[in-house]
Amino acid sequence: MTAQKLAAEKLGLPGHAPGTRRESVTFDLSSHRRAREALDLALSVPDAGFNVFVLGENRTGRMTSTVEYLKNAVAGREPPDDWVYVNNFQRPWEPLPVRLPPGKGRQLRSAMERLVEQITEALRTSFGGADFQKRLQAETDESRKRINERMQEVREAARAVGLDILQTQQGPMIVAVDEKGEPVAPDALTDEQQARLEEHAPGIADRIREVSRAAAEMQTRFQEHAAELGKQTADYACGLLIDNLIGQFDGLPGLTRWLVALRNDMIENYRAFLAEAEEAGRPPELDPARRYAINLFVDNQGLDQAPVVVEANPTYERLFGRIEYRQSPRMLETDFTLIRPGALHRANGGILVLRADSVAVAPGVWPYLKAALRDSEVRIEEPFRSGGPAVAGAPEPRPIALDLKVVLVGAPSWYYTYFSADPEFQSYFRIKADIDSDMDATPENLETYGGLIRQMARRVGNREKDCDDAAIAFLLGLTSRWAADRGKLSSQFERIEDALAEAHQLADEQGASTITRDIVRQAIENRRRRNARMEDRIQEGIADRALLISTTGEKVGQINALTVRDVGDHMFGTPSRVTANASVGRRGVLNIERDVGLGGPIQQKGAMVLQGWLTRRFARRFPLSFSVSITFEQSYGGVEGDSASLAELVAILSDLAGLPVRQNLAITGSVNQQGEAQAIGGAQFKIEGFFRTCREAGTLDGSQGVAIPAANAKNVVLAEDVVAAVADGRFSIYSLDSVEDAVELFLGLPAGEADADGTYPPDTVFGRVAAQLEEYDRILKEREGAV
Repeated sequence: MTAQKLAAEKLGLPGHAPGTRRESVTFDLSSHRRAREALDLALSVPDAGFNVFVLGENRTGRMTSTVEYLKNAVAGREPPDDWVYVNNFQRPWEPLPVRLPPGKGRQLRSAMERLVEQITEALRTSFGGADFQKRLQAETDESRKRINERMQEVREAARAVGLDILQTQQGPMIVAVDEKGEPVAPDALTDEQQARLEEHAPGIADRIREVSRAAAEMQTRFQEHAAELGKQTADYACGLLIDNLIGQFDGLPGLTRWLVALRNDMIENYRAFLAEAEEAGRPPELDPARRYAINLFVDNQGLDQAPVVVEANPTYERLFGRIEYRQSPRMLETDFTLIRPGALHRANGGILVLRADSVAVAPGVWPYLKAALRDSEVRIEEPFRSGGPAVAGAPEPRPIALDLKVVLVGAPSWYYTYFSADPEFQSYFRIKADIDSDMDATPENLETYGGLIRQMARRVGNREKDCDDAAIAFLLGLTSRWAADRGKLSSQFERIEDALAEAHQLADEQGASTITRDIVRQAIENRRRRNARMEDRIQEGIADRALLISTTGEKVGQINALTVRDVGDHMFGTPSRVTANASVGRRGVLNIERDVGLGGPIQQKGAMVLQGWLTRRFARRFPLSFSVSITFEQSYGGVEGDSASLAELVAILSDLAGLPVRQNLAITGSVNQQGEAQAIGGAQFKIEGFFRTCREAGTLDGSQGVAIPAANAKNVVLAEDVVAAVADGRFSIYSLDSVEDAVELFLGLPAGEADADGTYPPDTVFGRVAAQLEEYDRILKEREGAV
């Protein structure tokens, strides 16, 4: 079979019909079907571990489309419960989490704020009222009267024996008195007075101590009675208010027990409501506004379905929550009201979406995330305080039950990184949702894709404009170019959003109300021009002869190979001269790139395959006795890939046969040991690169062209200027099936077929090569015999 010219109509953008659909869902595309089925399975299986890793190439909408699909998938699901943290009166450092129906958390918080205000007012009214104060004063007066009467009895007994009791700062003092009843100083006592004092003072002192003990016991009983009276008054004043609150939230299992404890604690600590807020020395934990506050931790009142939460920065605190601190005049303070939720809490009962790469680089997050999924609960800790001194009063909240699906989203490389780096990964993420990088250009996909493009045009940049059908068809054709397959569409539709954003701007500048094909084409060309600095510099180097590339004439052992370069935002092809020099020897094919360490393993493999093909073809009757060096001229960086192996083989055969190679042609393609031309990547960019070289050299006379493997014919979607040149006969694209096709196209002679003895006709390429190799073998044998 000989090389075949490809027709121009099979090289340009495919004429895809855009359909008429106005609205589409990304996951209706067949490229996303596999991922959609995986997500549906994960959402339907309640078992732990059925979390999802969504993997797809960049720009395939793996994040935005996944989130959109998940939100639609949970539509109709009831919103999850609220969560509140409340004070644990028995263990204040362990706040209690309480689950409440959605909306009840906010109601409880408001009700508790009102209750504290109402109780404060009720207690201050009750304890500040005349009845309560009069009752306390009456009991105080009665107790004081009884003590005073007993003390008066003791004093009268002392006077009966010539003594008296004086009240001093140090307490009661027993003294002797004169005939007038006046106290006598110790240094003025008579012997008789001293004797009476010594005789009667101990007994009187004992009676004084008994009265003091009785007074202390009476004071204790009074305080206990007053406290009990206070509790009774408090219960009477606010019991009904508290009971009304309990009744309002009756029947909530997680709350009923705490409300009972709340009632007891409020009655027990009623004095806290009577103190002024700014009272010096009062511990903050006794402030009723804080002690009985409700920390509305997760409020789902505003949701109408299960939440889908995207956490773009999954640090520990943003995922698992944190404890805040406030600066007081004395120190840093905190309590259960300063516990704040993380994304896991907000997504509880729904879906949490995380970027795989962000989780991987967040310090310490992955082990904690696995622990939360394993235990089905989320704890709030402070890992940054690990190893440091404990903070007095810092809460240690009890964990909250966790019931959600976690969806990791990332590139395929991240999926396999997790898979290989952590043996437990598959236990927690059992579902892989794989988005294909492309899809078949079926009517269904084209209809859906057309609808997506129309939606994008209306929403990009918040400037609604419609795309006409010609513009949509052009964009669909571009997706085939991006997929490098005429029968497929690229799923990287976010690239279309970029093109439409620029097209919007151009349309605004031109005063156009609709985005047309010409506007889109101009936007694409503008982007190419912005990103093509490196390509332009290389082409300038070729035009200035700094890089030696010939586009006319013939040369033995020299051929134009094609390379492709990807600089991230721009991919382009350029020609590269490959040369081969053969000589007598036994080293076979010498790959200079390999010998100097510039050739990658695939490039080295390609060169070694050439040795295998040459051996199969020409070493049946005599051994190969030759050495041939091959290299990429003016290549000073690494070379990788085997797409130049067909060019290298033609250059070798040219030098061995002594036949010149056409310089107006370039070639790309891999070859196997059977001599078959194999598909390579980037064919369209390579063709465009050589076309540009020829155009800028002014040599587009109709003889120039590029040869590619026949298997790559479907991958060629060329720029319009190249297609126009092919249509006008100024440039040609050839498809090759084998080495023989390449040899005949580039060397101008038949390749040749061996007869039964393995001999090739002398007027063929292979015949000339065989004759040269046989001559090399004869020379070597003569030299070896002479030695």
